Amino acid sequence: MTQNALLQLLGTGHGGVLVTLKKDGRPQLSNVSHAYYPDEGVIRVSITDDRAKTRNLRRDARASYHVTSPDRRAYTVAEGTADLSPVAKDPYDDTVEELIRLYRDVQGEHPDWDDYRAAMVRDRRLVLRLKVERAYGIPAGGN
Repeated sequence: MTQNALLQLLGTGHGGVLVTLKKDGRPQLSNVSHAYYPDEGVIRVSITDDRAKTRNLRRDARASYHVTSPDRRAYTVAEGTADLSPVAKDPYDDTVEELIRLYRDVQGEHPDWDDYRAAMVRDRRLVLRLKVERAYGIPAGGN
């Protein structure tokens, strides 16, 4: 029951902190936007190929994701193993299609999908899929 209550917090908003591991083992934290897919138990995040978090995940796929309630009384840390999509190479490839789904789930409709598709390729975007293996924290209404 508590695990489900903790995971519900992932679906109440779209902002959180992604934690990856640097070469020296210290955490590297990034504020990111996400969508949580409870039917898959997966958190998806749009990331770029040249960032530290991407390099860290390629070296060590372990990651954590932290979210809080608006009043900061409840929080969830989801731990899991990252799976990275291929880098977007064509405006109509599978990665761009997944990025469009993610964008819609976080932001809604884009005013110019052709421009968005081109930007995903130009920015060398990919999708981080974090399979939630464990969660801990304080659920809403918890102490």
